[in-house]
Amino acid sequence: MEEHHESPVPRYQEIAKLIALEIQNGTLDHGSRLQPERDLAVQFGVSVGTIRKALSNLEQESLIKRVHGSGNYVNADQRDPIYAMFRLELKSGGGKPTATILDISEEITPQSLKTLGASEGGTRIRRLRYLDNSPIGIEEIWLDQRAGRLDHNNIQDSLYATYREQLNLWVSRAVDRVNRKPVPEWSPTEFKLPIGTIAGFIERQTWDQNDRCVEISWTWFDPAQVNYVQHLR
Repeated sequence: MEEHHESPVPRYQEIAKLIALEIQNGTLDHGSRLQPERDLAVQFGVSVGTIRKALSNLEQESLIKRVHGSGNYVNADQRDPIYAMFRLELKSGGGKPTATILDISEEITPQSLKTLGASEGGTRIRRLRYLDNSPIGIEEIWLDQRAGRLDHNNIQDSLYATYREQLNLWVSRAVDRVNRKPVPEWSPTEFKLPIGTIAGFIERQTWDQNDRCVEISWTWFDPAQVNYVQHLR
């Protein structure tokens, strides 16, 4: 039996919206297979019937394809996700994104982040980012303590997927601000730009399904290797 649901919006519509957000922000890649219906039911604490209603909504909106005997797949023939619309790409175009964690710790939030809505502390993640196995950027990500604590030993390349699986946190929207800033002193030697060199810079604020600012990230990238690209239809 499902838990009591007080929202005026039917639960299956809420679930459909959350899965749609994952498609739109790039957590679920186009063409990828969704989790089995029973696993989704356990994750959301609902019946399989409710999950099937949610998936039916997504199919009607052409966000997924339901393949009999195989499963449910993100529709690769439809709209671009937000993450794919605003992203770093190799100069030659595209590139498979991966990342290596350099450092992860629980920290007091810098004052500069508090002005953006962050609370007193959180998880700080520093990563080296790659496209097609070439190091093209570094990141510093601050996950607000209100979101919960991550298992430091089980973090995927996709932080959004990690947030969903570990914290039941779904990204609803994000804002990017692009600028230029010097490469910080903690930058690893694998990132070819020397410390202090002016690099491309992206500051991103991310909000969850409850409209809380839960993540702020800084990305330094090498403009000789990659472009910050906006795809629109």
